Amino acid sequence: MPESTKNNLTLRILRAASNGGYGILAQSCYDTQSVLGLIEAAEEAKSPAIAQLFPVTMQQFGIHFTSFVIQACHAAKVPIAVHVDHAGTDEDIDRVLDWAEQGVAVDSIMIDCSHHDSDEDNIAMAKPYCQRATKLGMAVEVELGRLAGGEEGVRVIEEGALTKPEKAERFLTELDVDLLAPSIGNIHGRYVSPPSFRLDLLDKLQSTVGPGTASNALIVLHGTDDLKDELFRDCVARGCVKINVNSWARNPQVEYLRDHLGKDGLPEVYDGAKAEFARACSRFFTLFGSVNKSNLEV
Repeated sequence: MPESTKNNLTLRILRAASNGGYGILAQSCYDTQSVLGLIEAAEEAKSPAIAQLFPVTMQQFGIHFTSFVIQACHAAKVPIAVHVDHAGTDEDIDRVLDWAEQGVAVDSIMIDCSHHDSDEDNIAMAKPYCQRATKLGMAVEVELGRLAGGEEGVRVIEEGALTKPEKAERFLTELDVDLLAPSIGNIHGRYVSPPSFRLDLLDKLQSTVGPGTASNALIVLHGTDDLKDELFRDCVARGCVKINVNSWARNPQVEYLRDHLGKDGLPEVYDGAKAEFARACSRFFTLFGSVNKSNLEV
């Protein structure tokens, strides 16, 4: 681990989860309601968490909103890191790194060059950004293979490609990063047929590049819409420590807003929508086994 990231909050949270055999909710947040709902739920559960921002959200609301998210999460009574998900263009990545140099620094970033045609192109495009982010003290997540589908701010990929363990080893060595998001049959967005995960591939990745190997990487699970609880548990048991969640909490929040705006007072509507978001987060703290794990033991 580079000296610059030794005290990185994302890595401290995830290394503790890896050692403890539980998973961490990495929840996409779109506004102050969702950020505060995540924080309140995490504090109630005494659970660590990660608040995730899409680049489009940072672009929409600007540096001051991002600063609020970082300050609110870092002031919580439990460890909550801030991560930028799917920064996949020069503009999106530069925005995150430029703001960090101005003092508004998230804890980690996904530098997503998986849309390039080859692993070599992926590495060549990602490497300078990975090096810059690491120097700024950020943990870096990368995606190897290609997940089909799309979601907010994520370009649509028509056809996925599974991650090959031997390529993952070289990939992580070349980029010198800590977090790997593999393609194991998962997709971004909604599943049109029941999810079919290659859990054997996940086992192989853990033994090839996971904790205790030369790469010592931590595995990130994308594409969690529609997953059954048992599949979540299987993935956590196989070492997925960062579990990205989006619509499970976003949809109840949006539905509450749709049903109550124009009928109830605006403060009451905001409170109700935040409570719906928090309720969804609470379920995942229990499901992933992170309740009462706020004292990080790495």
